[in-house]
Amino acid sequence: MKPISTTRRSLLFGAAVSFVAPVVWGQGTTRNVAGFSVHNWQDHFDSIGKGILLSDTITRVLQHWTADGEMRVYTTSVPLTDELTRRGYTEVIEKRENPSWTSTPSMRELNPEWPTTIPGGDPANPLGTRALYLSWTYYRIHGTANTRKIGRKSSNGCIGLYNEQIKEVYGRSPIGTQVKLI
Repeated sequence: MKPISTTRRSLLFGAAVSFVAPVVWGQGTTRNVAGFSVHNWQDHFDSIGKGILLSDTITRVLQHWTADGEMRVYTTSVPLTDELTRRGYTEVIEKRENPSWTSTPSMRELNPEWPTTIPGGDPANPLGTRALYLSWTYYRIHGTANTRKIGRKSSNGCIGLYNEQIKEVYGRSPIGTQVKLI
């Protein structure tokens, strides 16, 4: 199996886009390489500002534009249900390396056996190695060591990325980065 070349990716998506996870298909097979539409930031924001994170919760993709206009695409985990999914505009208000995780009141009510807190750096910590805190209480864009969650409805409200990818997004997203969940 071979990844599609960068040139091929650009032709498939109609734009020069840097994809972090290689798109791969088996020998002799043809597939719909993109199960999602690439959004234009201009359809959602007036200016690029310090950067933009646009999370499509239907197709489970995060698009990230830096202030200089470079865009990358990441596969994500999304909330389990529509009731847990918050949509709209927010922004990055804080960034933490090895964040500690604290269960929300609703999590404790539904799962009283869950721990109240898991310290940062603990392999059981669901926030992974980095977290971007949003202006909405309890909502984060964060990493996860549980790679089975990526590409699935698997969170209690947050957007999850592979730890390697959140490290990249974290480094490229200053406080004040605009965020929209659709």
